Amino acid sequence: MLKLKPSARENKRYILVKGSRYNIEKAILEFIGVLGWAKASPVFVSEVADEVVLCINNKALNNVKAALSLAKNELKVLRVSGTLKGLNKSLV
Repeated sequence: MLKLKPSARENKRYILVKGSRYNIEKAILEFIGVLGWAKASPVFVSEVADEVVLCINNKALNNVKAALSLAKNELKVLRVSGTLKGLNKSLV
């Protein structure tokens, strides 16, 4: 199996969002579209009650944050971190 060089890896950011998964998906698709969705490559890491942890490409961070803030639904970005550990420190 071939390994990627560190410079070729995709850098991720983790976003803690207050809202539902469906509303987050809908907001991102409405604002940046399918191509933007592909560039952001979002992965839903966890869903606890009303909070969702979303993993995205760091180059699409501003677009995703804008999409979530412009959403008609009540979506709120609570915290952004480069690691899950840093994100979990704010929850405890």
